[in-house]
Amino acid sequence: MKESKIIRNILILAFLFANIGCDQISKSIVRQRIEYGQQISLIDNFVTLTKVENTGAFLSLGDSLPRFFYKLIMIVLPLIVLVYVLYYLLNSNNLSNLLILGMCLIIGGGFGNIYDRIMYSSVTDFMRFNFVLFHTGIVNIADISVTAGFFILLYEFLVNRKLLNRKTSK
Repeated sequence: MKESKIIRNILILAFLFANIGCDQISKSIVRQRIEYGQQISLIDNFVTLTKVENTGAFLSLGDSLPRFFYKLIMIVLPLIVLVYVLYYLLNSNNLSNLLILGMCLIIGGGFGNIYDRIMYSSVTDFMRFNFVLFHTGIVNIADISVTAGFFILLYEFLVNRKLLNRKTSK
């Protein structure tokens, strides 16, 4: 039993490092090879690459905060939350694989963007998606990871937990 938990936690940490690594490698390539304002169309304009530096969070929220509050709200508090969630994830025994995946995506994406804020004072965003009826803002791998993790958690709690409650009440 204890060996399986160790293997599980090693796999979780490996996934987290892979997630953070993909994010950081992609941002490094963009920083080195794409100029500001340059637009590179991929997949018939479905994906456009362009480099921007975001000093805030989603839609640049918080970029005009005084430096102390910026560091507190954009680095320290999220870091505390992510470390706690990681601790919870590694020490809980009864989480579904889907819940683990969602939490890993959020933790990995969160650490990726916090790392940028600490090292570069901004987050490098570079992908824009055009879905014909609407398009996204400019995002990065960490943003996509956090968003996917959020939707997985939402699905898990709204759909799977509801089904679980129905089964136990019969």
